[in-house]
Amino acid sequence: MTQRGFASAPCYMRDLDDDAGAVWPADPGNAVDVARWRKAMRENLIDARLCLTPRKQAVAVRQIAAALDAHVGPCEGANIAVYWPLRGEPDLRDWMRGAVARGARIALPEVVGKAQPLVFREWVPGCAMRRDALNIPVPDTIGQLTPEIVIAPVVGVDAQGYRLGYGCGFYDRTLAALTPRPRAIGVGHLLARLPTINPLGHDIPMDAVILADPARAGVQ
Repeated sequence: MTQRGFASAPCYMRDLDDDAGAVWPADPGNAVDVARWRKAMRENLIDARLCLTPRKQAVAVRQIAAALDAHVGPCEGANIAVYWPLRGEPDLRDWMRGAVARGARIALPEVVGKAQPLVFREWVPGCAMRRDALNIPVPDTIGQLTPEIVIAPVVGVDAQGYRLGYGCGFYDRTLAALTPRPRAIGVGHLLARLPTINPLGHDIPMDAVILADPARAGVQ
């Protein structure tokens, strides 16, 4: 597990030229340039993790689950937000089931509207599900849960813990709005690590990052 500090070594990156949307260096002082750079980088990193074999994905999930057990500790009574896996994200649903069995309350994020913070709906194994504003499965319940820990998937992440997501800013907006602010843990594959995401003023760093490397015994 990383506490805001690692070298950069993405294990795969698609080669693109400028006309095809290359991953050019961004000017950190230019928000438009940063947005273009992030879009290109995001597409490459998602492509990379979608190329991981099912075996590598399974190994990564086991590594992340073990690291979460060590980091989160006893789950009884804890309110923990996780996520529904999409587009090659590590699938933590077995870990979620185990956490519920150990006494945690697990929640999934719901997108309720553009430029609004996420809300969190309590999830239990087998509960009824529906689709949110972005067509992502969420528990079909009215009640909300305020998380003490937020486990967020990363597309990319840098040595300071700044997270590259899908570009809508939902997690940054949510972490800024929650009081008290929950502990944020980013999870993903080792290929997600970057020297920098060129953070802007609205970006909020993760408190800890767990990156799995199926080629090694542990996590980075």
